[in-house]
Amino acid sequence: MKTRKIALPKGVNEGMPPLEVSSKPLSFFEFWPAWVMYTPVILQWLALSIKYRSMSLPLIANPRIPLSGMVGESKVDILDQACDRSYLCEYISTTKNRQLSNQENAQQALSRYYQAKLTLPAVVKPDLGCRGAGVRLIEQEAQLEDYLAEFPVNARFLLQERSLYQAEAGVFYIRYPGEKQGRIISITLKYTPWVVGDGIKSLKQLILDDERAGLLPHIYLPRHAARHDDIIPQGEVVRLAFAGSHSRGSIFRNGNEYITPALTQALDRFFDGMPDYHYGRLDLKFKDIDELMQGKNFQILEVNGASSEATHIWDSRTRFTEAIGVLLFQYRTLFEIGHLTRQAGHKTPSLLSLYRAWREEKSWVLDYPTTD
Repeated sequence: MKTRKIALPKGVNEGMPPLEVSSKPLSFFEFWPAWVMYTPVILQWLALSIKYRSMSLPLIANPRIPLSGMVGESKVDILDQACDRSYLCEYISTTKNRQLSNQENAQQALSRYYQAKLTLPAVVKPDLGCRGAGVRLIEQEAQLEDYLAEFPVNARFLLQERSLYQAEAGVFYIRYPGEKQGRIISITLKYTPWVVGDGIKSLKQLILDDERAGLLPHIYLPRHAARHDDIIPQGEVVRLAFAGSHSRGSIFRNGNEYITPALTQALDRFFDGMPDYHYGRLDLKFKDIDELMQGKNFQILEVNGASSEATHIWDSRTRFTEAIGVLLFQYRTLFEIGHLTRQAGHKTPSLLSLYRAWREEKSWVLDYPTTD
């Protein structure tokens, strides 16, 4: 498949390698329903359950995270386990109080945020949820009040400082129990999609005419409904998405060529301060790709658990058989790690507890605000 490199416009995706594109903006399976992609995983799960005599081993791969982070995990509770805070984008968390107005809830959260010596802009996100659900950029205090007007009561949220950096990646890390060093099995480069104005076309037309965005109007157009008819000046860049989530419109590229011993060692140092974390993906921002490869100048946004994907499979150039092979490898690894943690004395939870956590998370996600 022939590819070409696109130079990134100034101020967008700064620090990322040039974006490689091909004649195929989307793979044929890229936006298939999850159950279709995961059917082979489920069949393998059943086979491995017979081999290891347990269906629940993946749920203890990260024994200090409830259900190993398969579903319903708290972003705050995982980040709070980190001993070395220097790697993190700092945050505060609080719960929307039913007894307070939206304005009072916002003021209370901002007060705690400022007391932590953090400043706007910030990113607000639900504590429970995945795939970028409910993530927004807050540049002015009033925007938080508007966000909370749509946020469910008694639900917890994070207010996290915006990273110093623009470039973003998902880095999948595995460390088997008892080992002093881990390994990175995947790096996904996450590109913010954009269009550039020509002084003639409306924003809606620019989106529809874009090689990739035009194939996904259901993702981009609703988010920019208020600006559909705006004529974008010549050369002005409009970002089409903020959250680094594939399902929310970010462009994912396979970055495995950038895996280095130096980056792996940096993550080893970070996870030395998170005992019993063995498997998952970090979402992080970084200054530029060269410094990331040196294990320098990056900030961790989230640490995800057992349900994490090696998201480079959503690169449109990935073959279907390769994507399925990666998913099967991931879940074989989960069973292997779960087997070792069971031998160390950890008890497996019931599948009923997994179902209950899934139902709870799903009920919250339905009520979250729209994502930037």
